[in-house]
Amino acid sequence: MKKWLRISFSLLISSILIFSLGACSKTESLKKVRVAEVTRSVFYTPQYVAIAKGYFKDEGLDIDLKTTAGGDKTMTTLLSNGADIALVGSETSIYVYAQGADDPVINFAQLTHTDGTFLVSRKKIDHFSWDQLKGSTFLGQRKGGMPQMVGEFVLKDKGIEPHKDLQLIQNIDFANVANAFASGTGDFVQLFEPTASIFEKEGKGHIIASFGEESGSVPYTDYMAKQSYIKDNKLTLEKFVRAIYKAAEWIEKNEPKTVAKVVQPFFENTDIDILASSIERYQKQGSFGKDLILNEEGWNHLQDIMEKAGELPKKVDYKTLVNTSIVEKAINK
Repeated sequence: MKKWLRISFSLLISSILIFSLGACSKTESLKKVRVAEVTRSVFYTPQYVAIAKGYFKDEGLDIDLKTTAGGDKTMTTLLSNGADIALVGSETSIYVYAQGADDPVINFAQLTHTDGTFLVSRKKIDHFSWDQLKGSTFLGQRKGGMPQMVGEFVLKDKGIEPHKDLQLIQNIDFANVANAFASGTGDFVQLFEPTASIFEKEGKGHIIASFGEESGSVPYTDYMAKQSYIKDNKLTLEKFVRAIYKAAEWIEKNEPKTVAKVVQPFFENTDIDILASSIERYQKQGSFGKDLILNEEGWNHLQDIMEKAGELPKKVDYKTLVNTSIVEKAINK
């Protein structure tokens, strides 16, 4: 009897060890990829879906995601090897290239296809027209960043000269713009979701227009990496892109509330209905999409927007800073 117990106990221990070693082996076999995102926003829903539904793990990747609040901080993190991939506006790759970088930053996949900000007013406006902004205090985004440049592009298209017709505030750090408006600064502000909807629910502001709808298609936020990283990790990046593509496909097939439930862990303090309405807004204006290729037309439109904002250091050829082969190979496979 004792001998039987000893054998059974030994078999149990062996089974536990085999299971544990197998689990460790599986975890250790995942390749860690460090991603720095410019902000935490529903605008990047496909990325959160890919993490939450295990699409990255299915591809053998372990994603280490961190939020680096602002394009300048995100690019600094990438250049200093604090991240392998950056999710940030394409304009930052142009700024780095113009400074003569030895290891340029290359755009390899486009995540969002429109601007992601909304015009929020402090007072409720039943019949809004853009000329109502004239003479107001406008709390804009960081000078030289995509939100500010697209904002100015839209305002000029509406007959408003941002630096003459408005009291334009641009000296507030990206991460503190929403708090500044909430504390009483400005008559109007540009905000991403879900912050814009949260402010509306709390009576701090009212969404009156979408910069995404007004500006049209633009390569607003892209995945990019240093040229050296791309050269040595093409297969890893193909797997990365494939996971994002799967997430975009899944989002297309599901209702906003279903999607909201999946990404809620990334927005723990946000009501599920707010998340769902934010996702629906972005879906309706075409912000998400399965086409992850940054095309030449979009690249040129981006530089036109930068030029009109007075922020384009020099024109950069499409093929110099854009690599479409990774997306093409990933999706074909």
